[in-house]
Amino acid sequence: MSESTTAPARFGASNLRYRKNRDRVVEMVLLLAGLVAVFTTVAIVGVLVYESSFFFSHVSIREFLTDTVWTPLFDDAHYGILPLVSGTLTVTFVALIVAIPLGTMIAIYLSEFASHRLRETVKPILELLGAVPTVVYGYFALLMVTPILQKLIPGLPGFNMLSAGLVIGLMIIPYIASVGEDAMRAVPRYMREGSYAMGATKLQTALRVVVPGAFSGLAAAYILGISRAIGETMVVAIAAGMQPTFTFNPTEPAATITAYIVQVSLGDLPHGSIGYQSIFAAGLVLMLMTLVFNVIGFFLTRKFREAY
Repeated sequence: MSESTTAPARFGASNLRYRKNRDRVVEMVLLLAGLVAVFTTVAIVGVLVYESSFFFSHVSIREFLTDTVWTPLFDDAHYGILPLVSGTLTVTFVALIVAIPLGTMIAIYLSEFASHRLRETVKPILELLGAVPTVVYGYFALLMVTPILQKLIPGLPGFNMLSAGLVIGLMIIPYIASVGEDAMRAVPRYMREGSYAMGATKLQTALRVVVPGAFSGLAAAYILGISRAIGETMVVAIAAGMQPTFTFNPTEPAATITAYIVQVSLGDLPHGSIGYQSIFAAGLVLMLMTLVFNVIGFFLTRKFREAY
C-alpha cells in the first residue's frame, strides 16, 4: 500500500480518536457539574441534621412539634415550632391566593391570545419583576400596601401577614406566568386545531384543552411559586413583624421560619448555644416543608404527563 493511501486513513483515525476524547471530556465536565449540585444538596442536609442533633439533645421532639410558644431567646425559653410554621403557612397561603389565579390568567393570555409582538414585549418586562431585590418589595409592602389596607380594614396593625402575603404573591407572579406560558405553548398544535374543528371558541380551547394538556407544567410552576413563597425572607421580616404568635389570622403580626433565622443570625448569640442551634432546627423544618411540596409536585407532574 502506498504512502499516499495510508496518510488519509491515519488522519481519519486520529480525528476519530480526537472526537472521542473530546466527547469524554465534555461528558466528564457535565457529570462533575451535576455532582456539584448533588453534593451541595447533600452537604446542606448534612449540616442541618448535624447541627440540629445538638438542639434536639436538649429539647424533646415532642415539645418542639407540639408546643405553641416559641421563645428560645428568653429566660423562660419555649421551643415550640408551631408559631413559626403557622406564620409561614399563612403568608404562603395569602401569596398563592394572589399568584396562582393571576399568574395562570397571564400565562393563558400570553400563550393563546397575545400577538407575537406583544408577547415578546410583555414577557421580558414581566420577568424583570423577579430581578427586583426582595428588600424593595418589603418596604413597598410596609410603606404602601399596609397603609392602603389600613384604610380598608380599620384597626389593622402596622405589621401584619396580609400585607406581606399580598406582596409576595405579586413577587412570584412572574415565576408562575413564565413557566406556565412555556408549558402551554408546548401543547401540540393539533390539539388546538381539533378543538377548533369541533366548534369550540378560542377561550373554550384554552380552558378545556390547553390548560389540561399543560397541567404538568402548570403544577411545576405552582410548586416553584410555593417554594419561593415559603423561602421568602426580607418581605416577611420587614412587613409581617417578628412576633412568633400561633395564629392563622392574616391580619395579625407574626414571624415566619425565615424571619426568625434572620433575626438570630444577625444577633450576638454565642456559637453553640441552644438559641443559636435553634436556627438549624427551624431550617430543617423549612427544608422538610419545601421537600413535601416538591414531592407532591413531582407526582402531580408525572401523573398528568402520563395522562396526556
